[in-house]
Amino acid sequence: MSYALLKAVHVTCVALSGTGFFLRGLLMLSGSPWLAARPVKILPHVVDSVLLASAAGLALTLHQYPFVHAWLTAKVLGLLAYILLGMLALRPSARSIRLRGAAWLSALLVFAYIVSVALSRDVRGAMIWL
Repeated sequence: MSYALLKAVHVTCVALSGTGFFLRGLLMLSGSPWLAARPVKILPHVVDSVLLASAAGLALTLHQYPFVHAWLTAKVLGLLAYILLGMLALRPSARSIRLRGAAWLSALLVFAYIVSVALSRDVRGAMIWL
């Protein structure tokens, strides 16, 4: 697969994943039963799997690897934080809606940080432009 196609797939999946997480958070906050719908539960896993596979393909193509290149390490660590916060926000539980909402907003901020690190290729992310 060419670099341009791999990057296009990756960027598209980033947009789909972020938009999907945002929308699922809105469903969670509104108490919508749609959050439990089968497509809403399965589609994010498909998109995120393609996203991770394309990320691995880009890393191999560009010979840039996490724990070698600081900006990729920051993205991986940010991804772990995003996943944990997303689980806290979207998993049905006895947790309060206030805590789940705070986790959702925090996850969105982490997502924005990851995107800014990818665009700047610097661990400071958007802070590089200040």
